Amino acid sequence: SPSLPLQGLFCNRTFDMYACWPDGSPGTAVNVSCPFYLPWFEKVKHGLVSRRCGADGQWVMVNGSQPWRDYSQVLCSLQEGARRLMVSFKVLYTVGYSLSLLTLISALLVLTVFRNLRCTRNYIHANLFASFGLRATSVMVKDALLERRWGVELLQLADWENLLSHEATSPTGALLWQAALGCRVAQVLMQYCILANHYWFLVEAIYLYKLLIGAVFSEKNYYRLYLYLGWGTPVVFVVPWVAAKYLKENAECWALNENMAYWWIIRIPILLASLINLLIFMRILKVILAKLRANQKGYADYKLRLAKATLTLIPLFGIHEVVFIFATDEQTTGILRYIKVFFTLFLNSFQGFLVAVLYCFANKEVKSEMKKKWQLWKLDY
Repeated sequence: SPSLPLQGLFCNRTFDMYACWPDGSPGTAVNVSCPFYLPWFEKVKHGLVSRRCGADGQWVMVNGSQPWRDYSQVLCSLQEGARRLMVSFKVLYTVGYSLSLLTLISALLVLTVFRNLRCTRNYIHANLFASFGLRATSVMVKDALLERRWGVELLQLADWENLLSHEATSPTGALLWQAALGCRVAQVLMQYCILANHYWFLVEAIYLYKLLIGAVFSEKNYYRLYLYLGWGTPVVFVVPWVAAKYLKENAECWALNENMAYWWIIRIPILLASLINLLIFMRILKVILAKLRANQKGYADYKLRLAKATLTLIPLFGIHEVVFIFATDEQTTGILRYIKVFFTLFLNSFQGFLVAVLYCFANKEVKSEMKKKWQLWKLDY
């Protein structure tokens, strides 16, 4: 039978869209069993989730709107194999982003140092490389800030209760607020860099399409528009996302998506850019197919060249983003989530390396220029 309500001052029993909580005495923690609907319930069925009843008879909240809960037993009871897998994923994308960053910096130096390589096409490539480099840097900085403050695990809500319970003017409160601010700034910069990366993909697609269809217009006049599209468009979406997070979902490191409407502020422009790229990609393939048929020398050679053109364009336009655009971390569970996370992290982290190699170091024009400089250097010495 249901328990009788407490007498006097107490926290009312409630359902907070996560679990049912009984009445709580002021100044105490209320424990309930882990919810049965968790995908890993069998691993945590003996664990407990806690909420704290404040001295005023009200449940403790985060930022006045989000319930504070202690999930430590739910999270810490996860299968050890899953933990090791996630650590392996982190090592994977750290290696990928590090390799990409090193290669991208080298490619940027090549395109900027050699004067004969300075043209609109290579300027666009350089901006794409820069967006990849900034994206890799922002991801690694965010990870470093999280590890420095909270270790390798995700933020625990207990830390945020401590943060809210201290005055910002106290030494402890000041340190916690600095950690929170640094984490959120890194999150905002990462979202901007991801958007900029996608819109420089779009610039590459538009420029290549313009070259193939033979449109004639001033390169100098349109290069400035390319800059606005690549670096300016992300600001239009990041600013309202930051406002929404600060005003409506100002919890933890702004990485969780309680309200998916705010998540779509960032994802819709990415989806839009990816879909436009897909349409341009299909149009370019049609043009390439027509040109290959017109100059076909042999069936095998024709197929090989078409496959090469296709594989070269895919990493340039980021078409793979369309595959997982609707599969969010909150909507995928079990093995499907691990598959999605693996492919997303692998492609995103190593893509900068692949693009730098394809559009710089494997480019005949670049190789020819580097060969000339190498021969001149040998003659001088």
